[in-house]
Amino acid sequence: MARISKKRKESLSKYDGTKVYDLEEASGIVKEITTTNYDASVDMVIHLNVDPRKANQMVRGTVSLPHGTGKDVKVLVLCSPEKESEANEAGADFCGLDEYVDKIKKGWTDIDVIICTPNVMAKVGALGRILGPRGLMPNPKTGTVTMDVAKAVTEVKAGKIDFKVDKYGIVHAAIGKASFEANKIHDNAAELLATLVKLKPSSSKGTYIKSISLSSSQSPSVAVETKSVSV
Repeated sequence: MARISKKRKESLSKYDGTKVYDLEEASGIVKEITTTNYDASVDMVIHLNVDPRKANQMVRGTVSLPHGTGKDVKVLVLCSPEKESEANEAGADFCGLDEYVDKIKKGWTDIDVIICTPNVMAKVGALGRILGPRGLMPNPKTGTVTMDVAKAVTEVKAGKIDFKVDKYGIVHAAIGKASFEANKIHDNAAELLATLVKLKPSSSKGTYIKSISLSSSQSPSVAVETKSVSV
């Protein structure tokens, strides 16, 4: 039988693991049960009543978190020279085309988000085998393939995230940091849930949101009441 660490015992003593909490309570509990000596990420897991194998039940989208993610997001913009100044002024960490395409081909992926313009997609598409598995491939559906690179960079830096239901019908998303005030964790979580509700497929019958949980890095998870989410 696996031993429970002292820190985990301490976390488990601060709440009832058999209880389901409303979102506001759960946001506060996550802060209390975080024991890491670094600023842990706060993660949300939502189990949806969908079958992602069916095209009309795939749930995917983006959401701008009101208080950001708390993470310094590294953004690479792949574009032609005339768009570079626009990207740099918006705060892109890296900007260019051929130089970065070559670096990526050699294994460099030290970025969090890649934005590109439609006219360079032929070159970016060739990087699919490298970028796809890492979740870095630009996609028009998430706003990362666009001519308005300044807007895209600004949104990502401000806390825009993309999400996609996995093959089990589950959405995983980092919605902030444990250092956030509880109300900010709540607001970010509520915004993600509201966006998921708007994206409910018409073919999804019955209870759409089956379960919700909040946790931070290495903390136990806190079950969230699904009835408080209007669908």
